[in-house]
Amino acid sequence: MAVLVSVLAFLMTLAGGLTAMRVRDHRHLVLGLAGGLMLGVVAFDLVPESLEMARHDLLGVPTPMIGFAAGFLLLHVVEQAVAIHRAHEDEYAPHVHAHSPAVASGTGRAAGRTAGLLAASALVAHSLVDGLSIGLGFQSGTEVGAFVALAVVTHDFADGFNTFTAASLNRGDRRPAVLLLVADAAAPIAGAALGTLVHVPEAVLAPYLGFFAGVLLYLSASEILPEAHSVHPRVLTLCATGLGLAAVLFSVGLAH
Repeated sequence: MAVLVSVLAFLMTLAGGLTAMRVRDHRHLVLGLAGGLMLGVVAFDLVPESLEMARHDLLGVPTPMIGFAAGFLLLHVVEQAVAIHRAHEDEYAPHVHAHSPAVASGTGRAAGRTAGLLAASALVAHSLVDGLSIGLGFQSGTEVGAFVALAVVTHDFADGFNTFTAASLNRGDRRPAVLLLVADAAAPIAGAALGTLVHVPEAVLAPYLGFFAGVLLYLSASEILPEAHSVHPRVLTLCATGLGLAAVLFSVGLAH
């Protein structure tokens, strides 16, 4: 039953990715929407869920928030490693982003691609955990499993949308994004099958969800939203970001 239900998650994820693929002529709106979806997933889904799972802390800090800081810091280190932002005073005024002409090629775009692929890979891992949750939910009973599946399916459209958008950031070749989208769509099925066989302790899942939230927040704030506002009118892009936030809030409320 868990594997069959996870097929819905597969289809919903693909639908989200295909939507992102089709509307690339309005790239600023796509990026604005993706940024809002990512912020919504972080604020309304991942952080609350990870804190609810948390049973341990370190130096008085819940382990998911340590994971959150680690995920945020990891992408910052990735960017620094390929010099997307050089720490010199003359680059702070004006501040230079990956979308600007000064770094439109070379290390800036390479860093954006690396960060995007890393975030997309984290989304695939998260979808695997989603499928695992479906399997574990059905182990607890049909009603619990159905509730968990509803929660997963309602946000998998956003997962697919974000996976394709992140993986195609600063990249002309769509093949890596398509491959990661297919992996993200298939991950819940694999996770559901695994969830019928094994148990993953919440002590592991809670900090992972926090880590994943930190990765998404950094990508949204440092790469996707600045790129969305780099050229096109900001009002419509801001509206798209707000729509993404509202969509996640609505889906989380519906699932609960």
